[in-house]
Amino acid sequence: MDITFMVALVIALALFFDFTNGFHDTANAMATPIATGAIKPKTAVALAAVLNLVGAFLSTEVAKTISGGLIREGSDGIHITPDIIFAGLMGAVLWNMITWLKGLPSSSSHALFGGLIGAAVVGIGFHSINFETVLQKVILPALFAPLIAGVVAYICTRLAYALTSRHDPETGDKLTQKRGGFRTGQIFTSSLVALAHGTNDAQKTMGIITLVLIAGGTQSPGSGPQFWVIAACAFAIAIGTYAGGWRIIRTMGSGLTEVKPAQGFSAETSTASAILASSHLGFALSTTQVASGSVIGSGLGRKGTSVRWGTAGKIALGWLFTLPASAIVGALTALLVGVGVVGVIIAAVAGTSAVVFMFVVSRKSHVGHHNAVEVEEAGHAVRFRKKKKSRKNTPSKDVQR
Repeated sequence: MDITFMVALVIALALFFDFTNGFHDTANAMATPIATGAIKPKTAVALAAVLNLVGAFLSTEVAKTISGGLIREGSDGIHITPDIIFAGLMGAVLWNMITWLKGLPSSSSHALFGGLIGAAVVGIGFHSINFETVLQKVILPALFAPLIAGVVAYICTRLAYALTSRHDPETGDKLTQKRGGFRTGQIFTSSLVALAHGTNDAQKTMGIITLVLIAGGTQSPGSGPQFWVIAACAFAIAIGTYAGGWRIIRTMGSGLTEVKPAQGFSAETSTASAILASSHLGFALSTTQVASGSVIGSGLGRKGTSVRWGTAGKIALGWLFTLPASAIVGALTALLVGVGVVGVIIAAVAGTSAVVFMFVVSRKSHVGHHNAVEVEEAGHAVRFRKKKKSRKNTPSKDVQR
């Protein structure tokens, strides 16, 4: 098959993956502000789309990790072929579509890494993978980033409640708490998360397209993404974000309907900080995991909450399966494209048919902004105890908690 046509096919598939990444991760930025009434659903996804677009232009460090660190390439390494990259992308796209159809909050980042690794191992061999980069910039951030974000969100939430607590100076009874300002603050913090998401996730597709251009011989090894690549990826993820991903958002939002502005503000601040720091360091972070860790931490930071560890375990199990599942699909596709032109055609037709089929099936139970609960899945792990009614006449209900 002509190398130019193959490169073009991979670029088209990469941009479609970028689109799926956008609607997979919309809730990471806009779940809690919608849950607390800070932003209306359609306005929230539009704002997130614009900020993802802007954020994609702010950094390319993560793109360099993908294009020049994950898979060895260049004169001193392994020349990965566009066919292998195509197989890896197919694994990522199909896993994203499957989890979208099922409404499962998975990591698009790990789906991409898994698909690429599985395809490269089958198509080239284990020596094609730079496992040091995988460990330092993929595995370790996946383990520590959610934990750190959760601790920061916990501390921020405790501080927010402590600093805004009001009591009657004479009786010491708790007064009506006025924390509505946090709801306004959420507009800023959620916007910062969306901007941070653009700086991290859009770059992964930039790295893939740069990698295929290097593999196709149209770009020198070790170079970063070109401007047209940055712009194309920025628009693709922005359009995907505007699509909303309501099906996943509904599943992700089943447990955070009681999230209060102070918690949302704290969770979003923690999430944005972690993502921006990771983007600066070139860590290919899963924004879904960071956002989830932040929400759980903010839930624990509010008194009267407990964690459903069983649900939290299911969320973690979903993260655990994403990378190997997409790797298997990528590996199987690599075996198919290894046959030659016929294999590539079969893989492309089968993949397209699968995507169309899943979209048609999804229309039978349509989910949109009108019937989705736009909150974060991690919040389902937080259960709020009902407060006992006070027998005193002194008003004590915390209407803004």
